[in-house]
Amino acid sequence: MISCLNFSEEIRKAWDDSRSVATNLAEMGLAADPNKTLPIREDAGTSTGEKFVRKPYVLKELKASASLPSKRTMGISSDMVFYVRHMVENYGEDYKAMARDEQNYYQDTPKQIQRKVTLYRRHHPSDYQALITSRTKQ
Repeated sequence: MISCLNFSEEIRKAWDDSRSVATNLAEMGLAADPNKTLPIREDAGTSTGEKFVRKPYVLKELKASASLPSKRTMGISSDMVFYVRHMVENYGEDYKAMARDEQNYYQDTPKQIQRKVTLYRRHHPSDYQALITSRTKQ
């Protein structure tokens, strides 16, 4: 079985361990060598005939999974959320005081902390607003 993490589930299911990589990919209709598949020069092309694809369902599944909308994976970690919430709860927008806090383990500069707070504000605007309003009530 192929162990590379970059291969999708469809390719993993159709993979045959007794065959070579080039043969497996050719049966799925995928390219093993992009230089042979898409030649740079017109005269450097290989055969002009179409190749026979034995496992066309792999191509269909790959196209279907590629057409699905991607999940928004970029976010901020729970550790950074905890860190920013602690800093904003205790210091508001005083970034110099945040830089001197004992929870500033990585010795972030005031500018780096400001960037983290801005990132938190962009990803969690309602939570940030609730933090600021709870701080002003105290």
